[in-house]
Amino acid sequence: MPIAKQAREPNKQEKGSGVKVVITGGAGFVGLRLAEALMQRGQLTAPGGSQEPIDSLLLFDVNEPAERPSWADERVVFQSGDIADAQTVAALIDRDDISVFHLASVVSGGGELDFDLAMRVNLHGGLNVFEACRARDSLPRVVFASSIAVFGGAGMPAVVGDHVKQTPQTTYGMTKTICELMVNDYTRKGFFDGRSARLPTVIVRPGKPNQAASSFVSGLFREPLNGEVCRIPVAPETVMPVLGYRSIVGGFIALHEAEGDSLGDDRAVSLPSFTVSVEEMVAALRRVAGNRHLGDIVFEPDPFIEAICATWPQDASYERATALGLPRDASLDVIVENYIEDYL
Repeated sequence: MPIAKQAREPNKQEKGSGVKVVITGGAGFVGLRLAEALMQRGQLTAPGGSQEPIDSLLLFDVNEPAERPSWADERVVFQSGDIADAQTVAALIDRDDISVFHLASVVSGGGELDFDLAMRVNLHGGLNVFEACRARDSLPRVVFASSIAVFGGAGMPAVVGDHVKQTPQTTYGMTKTICELMVNDYTRKGFFDGRSARLPTVIVRPGKPNQAASSFVSGLFREPLNGEVCRIPVAPETVMPVLGYRSIVGGFIALHEAEGDSLGDDRAVSLPSFTVSVEEMVAALRRVAGNRHLGDIVFEPDPFIEAICATWPQDASYERATALGLPRDASLDVIVENYIEDYL
C-alpha cells in the first residue's frame, strides 16, 4: 500500500553532517564505476541542499561482487537481496539524509524473454524504491537510470529528443517509461526530488556478454582486443547512439547535482551520445588498436536481436543535457582508448 506522506519543500529541511548513498544494481559494471567515482568525489548535495560528505555507501544487488574492490573503504557496504521485496528495499533507505541512484534492472533482451521478471524487477522494484524514498521525512534526490528504449513505434521521428512522444516497443522500454512518469509525479507531489537519466548504449563494458540486445556493441570492442572472435548479430550498417562509461557515470553525478528548478516538470534527460554505425565502430577499434593483434569480427545476423534493435532510435538530440553541463566523450576513439587504459 502507498505510504502516506505530506509533501515537503527543500528549504524546510535541516542541514546535516553527512549523506548516505544507495546504489541499486550496485554490483554491476556501471554501479561499481559510479560508486568508485562517488568515493573519489567524497561529497554530494544532501536533501537539505548543502554539500555534505558521503559517510555511507550501500551497494545493493541480487549478488555481491566476487571480490571487494580496492577503493571500497569502511564506508562501503555490499548487500544482496531482491529489489522486488518492499520490506528489503525500505530497510536500505533508512535515513532522511540520503541519495539514491536506482540502476537495478532486467535488461532489454532479458525483458523480452521473461515478461514477468521484467515487470517484477523493473516496475515493482522501481515502485519499491520510490515508495521507500517517499516514506522519508526529507526530500531525497533520486536518480533513475532510464533508456532511449522508451522511444519507438511507427511515429518515432528520425531524431528523438526529450520532448518526443514515448511509444516503446519492448517490455524493457515500457517499464522504463512508466518509471520515468513516476519519477515526474513523485517529484511534482513533493515526495522526493527525482531525475531520470535516459541512457544510450553504454560502451565498453568489460567481462562477459549479458542479455541486453545491445550487448554485442561492447563485445565488438572487447572480444577482438582480447584476441577472441566476436560474432555480431546485426548488419554492418546498423546505427545506434552510444556513450562511454566514464561519461555515463559523470552524467549520473551531474544530474544528481543539478538544481531542481533547472529541470522543470519533466525530469527525464537524454544523456549526450554519439550516433555511429557498426562499421564506424569497427573502424574506430582498428584505428585505436594500432599494432595489437585483434580477434576476428564475424557478422551472423540474429533475427531476435535485429528485431529489438530495429525498434530503437537511430539518432538522438540532447540539448537539455548540454545546457545542464552533462559530459560527453571527445570521440568514439577516446571511448575505446579509455577502455584499454582502464581494463587492458
